[in-house]
Amino acid sequence: MPPRDPRRADRVGEAIREEVAAFLARDAKDPRITGLVTVTGVEMARDLRHANVFVSVMGTDAERAATMDGLKSVAHHVRGRVGRALRLQFAPELTFRLDESVQRAARIETLLASLREPPADAPSDDRDG
Repeated sequence: MPPRDPRRADRVGEAIREEVAAFLARDAKDPRITGLVTVTGVEMARDLRHANVFVSVMGTDAERAATMDGLKSVAHHVRGRVGRALRLQFAPELTFRLDESVQRAARIETLLASLREPPADAPSDDRDG
């Protein structure tokens, strides 16, 4: 049965985002979770039983893969913590998803910056003539 308040899923999602971010900042003990991990958003199912937690991981491809494995392994623990913290009747099942939008934005910014700067070996426009 969908929640009566259509905004409830958004509010619960935001609370889950904050709780997961706090867990990652203070209590994550899995050694595979490395680098800078940012919770970028949470997408809730209408029945509040499932949540996709989007994370951005700064680091190499290997570090990202290891971090995602680590997050998958702590998902059950985080689920219990979220359920207790938010006092939900049913703690939602958490699925961590890699949000690559931050990496894409950084790559686009790098490409745009390289277009603005003339190459070092380009001839100058100074004419002595």
